[in-house]
Amino acid sequence: MKRIALIATLVLVSATPAFAHAGHGIASGFLHPFLGWDHLIAMLAVGAWAATLGNRAKWAVPAAFVSAMIVGGVFGMAGIEMPFVETMILASVLVLAGLAIARVKLPVWSGMAIVGLFALAHGYAHGAEIPEGANAWVFGAGFAAATSLIHALGAVSALAVMRMKAVRA
Repeated sequence: MKRIALIATLVLVSATPAFAHAGHGIASGFLHPFLGWDHLIAMLAVGAWAATLGNRAKWAVPAAFVSAMIVGGVFGMAGIEMPFVETMILASVLVLAGLAIARVKLPVWSGMAIVGLFALAHGYAHGAEIPEGANAWVFGAGFAAATSLIHALGAVSALAVMRMKAVRA
């Protein structure tokens, strides 16, 4: 538990919003999710929670997030109004981390719906703030790929912790 607190502290201290919106290409889009603490923590939590749900949730829950995030990004780029975006992003960090830590078991469709709702807000915020001059689709492809990778890192981490607990039991 001390390691988790240390890692969380390092992430919070090292992430700076000013770096989150630099650049315009696929590499910039790919780096973006790693530089914002809110997105990083929420994505790790999605992967970890999906892993604790097991079976097809391991891929379906993260896939639902990425799909809804893309839709939210399109809404943001189109200028469609979406209320409470920042509140939803903050709630996503708290709720998704809580679901993962508590290993809350829900049907796969419920997990997909929950992460999908939060993903709309994450995608919207980033779609509305695409760097000027950036090719939105290229930037978005990098962003989606990195988000998927962070989901995988969260899942692998959760599976490793569950294995260590099972070995100790």
